[in-house]
Amino acid sequence: MSRVVLKLGGRVAAAAAGEALALRAAGHDVVVVHGAGPQITAEMERRGIEPTFVAGRRVTTVDVLNVVRASLAEVNSEVCAAIGPEAISLFGDEIGLRANQVDALGLVGHPVPSASPAIEDALAAGHIPVVAPLAEGPLNVNADEAAAALAVGLGAERIVFVSDVPGVLMDGAVMRQIDVEAAVRMLGDGTFQGGIVPKLEAAVLATRGGVHAVIGATEVIA
Repeated sequence: MSRVVLKLGGRVAAAAAGEALALRAAGHDVVVVHGAGPQITAEMERRGIEPTFVAGRRVTTVDVLNVVRASLAEVNSEVCAAIGPEAISLFGDEIGLRANQVDALGLVGHPVPSASPAIEDALAAGHIPVVAPLAEGPLNVNADEAAAALAVGLGAERIVFVSDVPGVLMDGAVMRQIDVEAAVRMLGDGTFQGGIVPKLEAAVLATRGGVHAVIGATEVIA
């Protein structure tokens, strides 16, 4: 049975949960990793905390991390409810997801590819793990990076990034394919900005780790 990691953006997480069920019905082991970016930003604004980003990544203080955890818990519950009884809630920092801390971003880490025993056990029992992207520390980790790290560590066949954008855009049009070397070059020269940056970087990581990566309608190829 092949494995698929489904990364759901915070804006579409609950609505896109049906994709996890469809993949499961097609005979795949499915691991869901979700974000909560809009929810985190809205709650920070409500609390009077100014959001700060560097290259699409959220600078995280202790106060921000508290907001991150609460927002992830809310989205995680919504996704699990949308999937139904097959879903099992997991938080990365509680199941051994490791990351290397990025000092410039505060309590933020780059996740390390790993295969969590808790995820393996959940899949073996026929569940769909729904993973909130935190790492041991605890550290806030980008959900795209967490999904890619888990996909590589778990030996997934495919990783699918689902969000409110149709794919990687170039001059307003969706790119059907982008190869890893071109992606790295354009990431380096600033062609891409904002939230697509961590998605594309994560897709490059996954592809180089032997996982077929798709961002919306854009296929990232080796």
